[in-house]
Amino acid sequence: MADISVSKKMALMAVDALEDRKGDNIRIIDISEISTLADYFIIAGGSNINQVQAMADSVQEKLGREGFFTKNVEGYEAGNWILLDFGDIIVHVFDNENRLFYDLERIWRDGKNVAKEDLA
Repeated sequence: MADISVSKKMALMAVDALEDRKGDNIRIIDISEISTLADYFIIAGGSNINQVQAMADSVQEKLGREGFFTKNVEGYEAGNWILLDFGDIIVHVFDNENRLFYDLERIWRDGKNVAKEDLA
């Protein structure tokens, strides 16, 4: 993956963007030591399709302004689980029902939970 400080910066910006749209229960998981997919998973919840899409838009806008663009976006139209792949970080924005159903926090429990303050 990329320089860890770049990944941290991207993760921090993504969390800020999710918070700007009132994202619920935002979790940061460091998966750099257990996967080659990315350095961080950021997982957040929203209460409805409009909020979930607004959160995804906010992340893409904020990171895009800094020159970080998505390599892939999945699930935007349905709006129940939007995956934003930035390469070094992957952002998952769920509606509440699908977040409980897919339970990525459990699947990736071998990763390290990171506090937002630890990214700064």
